[in-house]
Amino acid sequence: MENPTPRSNGGQPADVPVEPARIGERLRLAMRQARVDDAERSSVVAELRGAEVARLEMLRDELLPVFAEVPKDADLFDLALVPSERPRLFIDMVAFVEMDRDRRTYRFLQDTRLGRVLLAEGERLEPLVESITDYVARRLIERDKAIAGDTTLERAARAQIETEQKLAARHPQAAADQPQRRNAFALALGFLIEVLGSAVLIGLAGLGGWTVWKYIAPLLAHHAAGH
Repeated sequence: MENPTPRSNGGQPADVPVEPARIGERLRLAMRQARVDDAERSSVVAELRGAEVARLEMLRDELLPVFAEVPKDADLFDLALVPSERPRLFIDMVAFVEMDRDRRTYRFLQDTRLGRVLLAEGERLEPLVESITDYVARRLIERDKAIAGDTTLERAARAQIETEQKLAARHPQAAADQPQRRNAFALALGFLIEVLGSAVLIGLAGLGGWTVWKYIAPLLAHHAAGH
């Protein structure tokens, strides 16, 4: 009597291979589902990014009156919203605002030589606007100090030039003799260097001649004695 063919749970023989057509159908179904899942994820990411951009736009609208009061000649700031993969609202070249992972918390950050620093954080607009306003005020004060320092140096240099011009006008002969004295000193120094250099060369030449004679003289004497 023949043994019955083993069967799987589905009633099909266990050793019967799956048809290639069925494998292709499964692959197409899997790819279709993967596309659907990817589209859903992309839609969710786009919605979340859109929510971040909307919150940053609200903050930008609150900051517009503050930046309207910035002096026209102060080119430190550039309030710009960049809707990239990680949306950011830039205050200047080193400071910006972005949303935290919860998509609700604002984070005011600044890039420094020591790394990125958190200046302020919170969900409410009012405290964040106040922190950014204080930051803008400090930057403007630093700019004014830098301009004042440059002006002070410029005035000091100008005063020094004016003082020298006045002294030259009062004592024209002394001002004219000063370059001559410098030229005479330079000539004397150059002559001294030339003399010292010549003496050193002569000394080296004499030392070389004496050294050569020291080794050649015995040879000459020995040669003369041989004859």
